[in-house]
Amino acid sequence: MKVLIIGGGGREHAIAWKLNQSPKVDKIYCAPGNGGIAQIAECVPIPVMEFDKLTSFAKENGIGLTVVAPDDPLAAGAVDAFEAAGLRAFGPNKAAAVIEGSKAFSKDLMKKYRIPTAAYEIFDNSNDAIAYVKSQNQYPTVVKADGLALGKGVIIAKDFSEAEQAIHEIMDDKVFGAAGGKVVIEEFLTGPEISVLAFTDGKTLKPMVSAQDHKRAYDNDQGPNTGGMGTFSPSRIYTEAVAEECMENIFLPTMRAMNAEGRPFKGVLYFGLMKTQEGVKVIEYNCRFGDPETQVVLPRLKTDLFDIFNAVIDEQLSEIEIQWEDNAAVCVVLASGGYPKKYEKGYPIQGTAQAEAAGALLFHAGTELKNDILYTAGGRVLGVTATGKDLNAAIAQAYRYVSMISFQDMHYRKDIGIKKQEA
Repeated sequence: MKVLIIGGGGREHAIAWKLNQSPKVDKIYCAPGNGGIAQIAECVPIPVMEFDKLTSFAKENGIGLTVVAPDDPLAAGAVDAFEAAGLRAFGPNKAAAVIEGSKAFSKDLMKKYRIPTAAYEIFDNSNDAIAYVKSQNQYPTVVKADGLALGKGVIIAKDFSEAEQAIHEIMDDKVFGAAGGKVVIEEFLTGPEISVLAFTDGKTLKPMVSAQDHKRAYDNDQGPNTGGMGTFSPSRIYTEAVAEECMENIFLPTMRAMNAEGRPFKGVLYFGLMKTQEGVKVIEYNCRFGDPETQVVLPRLKTDLFDIFNAVIDEQLSEIEIQWEDNAAVCVVLASGGYPKKYEKGYPIQGTAQAEAAGALLFHAGTELKNDILYTAGGRVLGVTATGKDLNAAIAQAYRYVSMISFQDMHYRKDIGIKKQEA
């Protein structure tokens, strides 16, 4: 079968890499793809939001399965467009993708169905939001843009002036565009974070192996929020007891809540969790594979991903056994200097062939291949992934691979997987 993957980052590269291992997949296309994806798939220069062009391409090229990977096209109804054209697509429809597309929706869903999360209030104008923060007088406090903001729409304000500035930037200056029409003001939770992705067809939910992301730009969780600077799997704190608590209190209740709202969720549901003193709580939902979590989760998957995607679409997830490797994986993101703010692009990248020859899995996030030379083409450039018998072995291996790669102003965190709070 021919498969089309929509997207062009490290997550999409990891999905393409995994699907490429399936004996049932003959050819992979990726729209728009990137320099790394081009090595295993045919890249098609169609933007992710141009649904008419994407569905026409799928029809003309006999695509049997389309995987919609990023949040923007999912929230805008890409899967609905493919299904309306009589095409098979993996991912939630627009009605279900709102669980990520609107933080206000997801917080209200959790309140209604008693799914544990931080206390919050929602505002649609800056004056009321600022007055609320002032009256609460509790810091740090969390200010979230309601809509999609590339993983950067969450600001942890240490005091009133920072909270006020964040509210003005989101709602009045529109730094995240239309995503800032509303804000969610949330209590600040403390505790280690866990990411769990799950396959669900709306009837059955099967969690993947756990992971943990590092959002801040610099070591020791300093600096601004990014799309993710690295990740590891499994989480050190996701014990069997914690997994049971999450399944009972969070995972299944969320699936059932979406069904009760008439928004059955079929695809990958991502749970961003925090283990607090009062138990595990939901920080956020995503309606798709996380990035860079996918780059450590899929290398541990033994079952054919193509089979899982089809089982989800056909609502037959209960009939498939999903198996995982008994190992660990670590991904270190190599970013352009200045990311997530201002950065330069177009620098040649050295050492990728050497790292791959040594065993590295390189998932390209922002690269371009020109005349057989790889150049930087984004904020996050490469995800360098290693597997090992345990986390310490995988961490050491990942940084050995990182040392082989270089480009001008390359920046990466040196503490992926090593934080003390994870012990």
